[in-house]
Amino acid sequence: MDVLSLARLQFAVTSVFHFFFVPLTLGLSIFVAIMETAYVRSGNERYKRLTRFWGNIFLVNFAVGVVTGIVMEFQFGLNWSEYARFVGDIFGVPLAIEALLAFFLESTFLGIWVFGWDKLPKKLHAATIWIVAIASNLSALWILVANSFMQHPVGYRLSESGARAEMTDFWALLLNPYVWTQFPHVVAGGITTAAFLIISISAFHVARGKEADREAFRKSLKYGAVYGFLGTVFVTMMGHTQMQGLLKHQPMKVAAAEALWETENPASFSLFTIGDEEKLEDLFSIRVPGLLSFLAFNSFEGEVRGIKDLQAEYEERFGPGDYIPPVAVSYWSFRLMVGAGTLMLVIASLSLFYILRDRYDFPGWAAGMMSWGFVLPYLANSSGWILAEMGRQPWIVFGLLRTEDAVSPTVAVSRGEVLFSLVTFVLIYLFLTAVDIFLIRKFALAGLQSPESTEEGGRDGA
Repeated sequence: MDVLSLARLQFAVTSVFHFFFVPLTLGLSIFVAIMETAYVRSGNERYKRLTRFWGNIFLVNFAVGVVTGIVMEFQFGLNWSEYARFVGDIFGVPLAIEALLAFFLESTFLGIWVFGWDKLPKKLHAATIWIVAIASNLSALWILVANSFMQHPVGYRLSESGARAEMTDFWALLLNPYVWTQFPHVVAGGITTAAFLIISISAFHVARGKEADREAFRKSLKYGAVYGFLGTVFVTMMGHTQMQGLLKHQPMKVAAAEALWETENPASFSLFTIGDEEKLEDLFSIRVPGLLSFLAFNSFEGEVRGIKDLQAEYEERFGPGDYIPPVAVSYWSFRLMVGAGTLMLVIASLSLFYILRDRYDFPGWAAGMMSWGFVLPYLANSSGWILAEMGRQPWIVFGLLRTEDAVSPTVAVSRGEVLFSLVTFVLIYLFLTAVDIFLIRKFALAGLQSPESTEEGGRDGA
């Protein structure tokens, strides 16, 4: 593997590992804030114990997520120096705002929340965790502003030499239409990720946990079921909206995700396709007539351009070259994302069905789905990001900079150096992931603290 392939693999590995932790942080911060708000409003000690319980899991995940995220930013200056040189003036701005505003706000008030139990008035203490939740999601917003420029560049001009992109309009960057389909989708994904972990752990304690904890975890399960249902519905709606936006900004990504070789009107939706990427044709395909047009235009009539026509258009627009992303990767990552999302909607609806009827004696099959459903959001989140980034290839900044032109020159970073750092980071990330799973499992199985230990913990910190 050459330097480009190794650098791409390293960034893919570190970003996917990092994104294991991000959605749970986004969604769980909001849920902890909801639990503490319920405690402040009702005075019910069960809600306080639930706040502390989910807060401990949030803290573990937050800490590991921060560590894994730091590495990614260093790669821009090391493995991707040509990218940093080309878009550094633009890309660096939202990343700097994220670090200096959102992350510092998040970490500062998280510290106040951890050590402020029984030292601050209840309402003020609850306000600190709401600030943490808002700042966590604002942090995601600024990172997505940077990523959205890569997907749909706006608010820039090229330097006279054409060697650098320079920002001309910060507000265009912030109001990029790509941001405002991508950000709600990510937030909804975070809510869903947290909700399914909450459902899984709560269902376990309701069925097999300590008798003293069961009533509290019934409340947690009820909140989690509602949270999960709203999250899955919202993430589905925003995913649909995002796909419609892609037809305007990156139609090749949609064509690759559907293995749509020829332009169609009405366009069919692929249920299962095995294609030949060299010949750009189907070997075997099962398609639903008109469904892709309906998803794209809310009508069974509407033209969706195929890969062949888009390749010809891009050659005329950008010059000779191969502008087709890896079709198989795009196609199957999209189906893994949609399939996991569909199963999540089924499980969330099932959970809500039982909970709203105040039934906690779940059949074995239902309990199994609720217990293991927490895996699905991780599959959907990871496959969604793979589609977002691989479906944009060969561009690292769509229409401006190709990925092969963004990697550091071999005289600056050698193949051996990238390979060594790749192996090192994989081992470290595997260790951190194992630690995260071990600690979350430990806290999850331990159940709730007793009221006495909660009071002591409040005086001594988390």
